[in-house]
Amino acid sequence: MAQEPQDKTPREPGSELSPTARQMRAATPYISAVWKLVGGAVVGVLGGYWLDRWWGTQPWLLVGLSLVGICVGFYAFLHEMTRLGKQR
Repeated sequence: MAQEPQDKTPREPGSELSPTARQMRAATPYISAVWKLVGGAVVGVLGGYWLDRWWGTQPWLLVGLSLVGICVGFYAFLHEMTRLGKQR
């Protein structure tokens, strides 16, 4: 039985994926950056809520940690977007 010659040219990574899968793979770093923004805010809100209920300081720790969480998340988002901009 004769074997067909195999193509030895290197293929681009992800070339076997569908167009939709390639677009999803390209969007992954941006989705990660958005989750950093959302995650910072959520951690701040939940932490502030929990500490307020524990120490009975409603609503001050909730407000304070919410602002801190939003600032940290926004900083992480901008840092990630800057890093992605330098890669391209």
